[in-house]
Amino acid sequence: MDHSGHGMTMDLPPFTLGRGLEWSADPFFLVACLVGLALYGWGVARLVRRGDKWPVGRTVGYVIGVLSIMLMMCTRLNDYGMVMFSVHMVQHMVISMVSPILILLGAPITLALRALPTAGRGRKGPRELLLMFLHSRYMRIVTHPAFTIPLFIASLYGLYFTPLFDTLMGSKTGHVAMMLHFLAVGLVFFWPIMGVDPGPHRPGYLMRMLELFAGMPFHAFFGIALMMASEPMVETFKNPPASLGVEALSDQNAAGGIAWAFSEIPSVLVLIALLFQWYASDQRQARRKDRAADRDGDKELEAYNAYLASLNGQGR
Repeated sequence: MDHSGHGMTMDLPPFTLGRGLEWSADPFFLVACLVGLALYGWGVARLVRRGDKWPVGRTVGYVIGVLSIMLMMCTRLNDYGMVMFSVHMVQHMVISMVSPILILLGAPITLALRALPTAGRGRKGPRELLLMFLHSRYMRIVTHPAFTIPLFIASLYGLYFTPLFDTLMGSKTGHVAMMLHFLAVGLVFFWPIMGVDPGPHRPGYLMRMLELFAGMPFHAFFGIALMMASEPMVETFKNPPASLGVEALSDQNAAGGIAWAFSEIPSVLVLIALLFQWYASDQRQARRKDRAADRDGDKELEAYNAYLASLNGQGR
């Protein structure tokens, strides 16, 4: 049975990292990733041509993020992921948590807004449509924690512990749709927390950390549930091909361990990014205050000194 459309997954040899990293491209993800890289490259080139700067770190983050999706979907990891729960879980965790964080650090929306030309008065071009989308009610809803946190949790429990997972895994289109869903959920969950791009929901840094920790424990609980289960819980992976030489329950336990471990990795990455952003924000605010003080001769400090002097005078 050929689940994925680019390999006879029933005849796969036992999994090794070398075999998993062999090229086996999913056409949809290959084209989408190449288009994403090309558009980002076009935006950076356009800024450079007109003499603007674009941080190299952002480009590196975005490129690695897109390449991480290609690594999961355009190698034989994708073939093995159709029949091995553990490999599938690596795909899920990378595409839903690692790839989105790296892509968001690349600030693709900010790049698009800077690179796209304005359409002119009374007209709507790509830049204007993007701004309308960013400020739409839809975006306010899908980036609000009341939506993103339950969605993040439901993508685990509502998918793996219902027949929906088996239905999606039964066809190539369903599998692609599921992976796109994982990526989209990761993007909308992490964007308000640590995304560089402007967005409709942007709370303070402390609240962002609380949002992060509100979702992550559920990933750990999900992993523990898989590790502690006494029988296979997902129909798709109950009968792995004999050629793989794996036992369904031990493979499921490995998948649970991967899900549990991955709940820690993004937390650390996002916390580091948040602390850097918080520090940079404080530095910018301090510089703004210094410039304002230079302009007005530090009137705020003078007013405060006068207030103290008046209190002294009253105390005499």
